[in-house]
Amino acid sequence: MAQCSKVSCAALHGVDAFEVRLEADFNRSGLPAFNMVGLAEGAVREAGSRVFTALRHCACPLPPGKITVNLAPADWRKAGAGYDLPLALALLCAAGILPQDALNGYYCAGELSLTGEVRPIPGVLPVALLAAERKTRGLIIPADNVREAAVVSGLEVYGVRSLSEAIAFLKGELALEQAAKEDYKDLAARLSDFGQDFAEVKGQEHAKRAIEIAAAGGHNILFMGPPGSGKTMLAQRIPGVLPPLDFEEALEVTKIYSVAGQLAPGVSLIARRPFRSPHHTTSYAGMVGGTASPKPGEISLAHRGVLFLDELPEFNKTTLEALRQPLEDGRITIARAAISVTYPGKIMLVAAMNPCPCGYLGDPKHVCSCPPATVQRYRARLSGPLLDRFDLHVEVPAVPYADLRSKEAGATSQSIRRNVLRAREVQNRRYADTDCRCNAELNGGLLERHCCLDKVEQDFLGEAMNKLALSARSYTRILRLSRSIADLDDKKDIGLEHLAEAVNCRVLDREQAWHNGEYQ
Repeated sequence: MAQCSKVSCAALHGVDAFEVRLEADFNRSGLPAFNMVGLAEGAVREAGSRVFTALRHCACPLPPGKITVNLAPADWRKAGAGYDLPLALALLCAAGILPQDALNGYYCAGELSLTGEVRPIPGVLPVALLAAERKTRGLIIPADNVREAAVVSGLEVYGVRSLSEAIAFLKGELALEQAAKEDYKDLAARLSDFGQDFAEVKGQEHAKRAIEIAAAGGHNILFMGPPGSGKTMLAQRIPGVLPPLDFEEALEVTKIYSVAGQLAPGVSLIARRPFRSPHHTTSYAGMVGGTASPKPGEISLAHRGVLFLDELPEFNKTTLEALRQPLEDGRITIARAAISVTYPGKIMLVAAMNPCPCGYLGDPKHVCSCPPATVQRYRARLSGPLLDRFDLHVEVPAVPYADLRSKEAGATSQSIRRNVLRAREVQNRRYADTDCRCNAELNGGLLERHCCLDKVEQDFLGEAMNKLALSARSYTRILRLSRSIADLDDKKDIGLEHLAEAVNCRVLDREQAWHNGEYQ
């Protein structure tokens, strides 16, 4: 006699989940066998051994019979150990130990140990969002994943610590409490203090002003200067002056970390903007995401936050060139022979570099030991199109002793953030009916509409374009920068002073100075 059961679960494609119908057929009259079909990868195919052992330890051994398991849709890849719990419940239902009605309407996910313990899995948040979208009866997941799923409204979430608990709950023998919802505003308020303040950075007031402009419009920024001038200190404090993540942005970021398996235990939502600082030896796959089973890379892990690349020319050139697409499109597509996935990648790129390999070219107090050919090779590691994608190029010279010992307070994170938030509020109102979130995303018709110039400003920008041999991309970025500076100045129209400051923020557009190794 054969009996078939069905359980709803989910698989991941990129950072989103799609429904998988796990079907189990139990034929007691056939020879004992276990077959799984439906494009299952290694960890999924191995689920049978874990599940049978876990069932035996939970005093629910299956009688002998031929078992066939199908994961539908059959032409979509399924990976990971999250199918253990739904497979165990489906087999119990097919064997007549659990009624099918008890499983109907529930989504299930979880890994099983050999003793029946339910272990946490990555990617629970996308599964919870799918379950809420389908208006399911509830979600049964590992207890350690409950806080992550509980942020989804309109969904009943039940956490179980063992297979025995799940069975007793479905039989009506055990009552499980629904996961408590956490208020996002309270969570964000608790995490509002980053602990690092720009007041700790001595001197470099011009660099702080550049950071204020970059943060106000979401612009990419490149720091150039000798070792020890404070480039890394400046970069590390940038997330503290950026606007807080709203709830939708926090969901986007948390989904990425959940899928990548990098969500810290007990964390429900990531409420702070990410700050990623990969080492310069990071591979191409580590930066964009990759391997046979693609996972989010550093670009995606920095989504809605800051990606900081220290010692920029030391990165592999192929790895750096991979940044060009996400910097323009805000997403990155990974194509393999069997799969193609797209990950989000809206980042604020912050980079730091020395002017030469020894770091002291142009320093008035140190002698540069690099031959001209060495300097040229060093700078040639950065392509023109990549440098074009930095909105601001900022010199960070060595800090004089007098500034280091000065008691005078410079710009603080609080004051910079106050200005940034005011400018972002202006942008929120201006772009309320568009997909644009900040000035750095302005393009096409929006750029022309909100960055229109009078004749005096047009003449000034035209002269700058001719003298500095600016590209069309540089022209666009100067307009965006000018718009952000005008917003900080609380001005509706872009003025000559805003354009002048924007042009002055792009040191590398002075091609002669860049090639000669002198900043004019």
